[in-house]
Amino acid sequence: METYYHPKDLAKFSDMSKGSPQLWDKFMAYYGAVFAEGALTEREKALIALAVAHAVQCPYCIDAYTRGGASLVHGVQMRNVVNQLSM
Repeated sequence: METYYHPKDLAKFSDMSKGSPQLWDKFMAYYGAVFAEGALTEREKALIALAVAHAVQCPYCIDAYTRGGASLVHGVQMRNVVNQLSM
């Protein structure tokens, strides 16, 4: 069954830096700060992110947070669409 989400796209997270490396660096700094140890541990934040991923039913997010990943999944999906339109 063909779906909008493709697990193999998780490997494309690093491709998100190609459009604007400076913006990518800023996003990664922000993302790192969000998940840094603070009032909650990194593990607690990751578990909350995984729970939210299930609540919003985002297969990419579920895969990404299960692997300790990022919210980049929709950016990867956007890049897939842009690449198809650019052909």
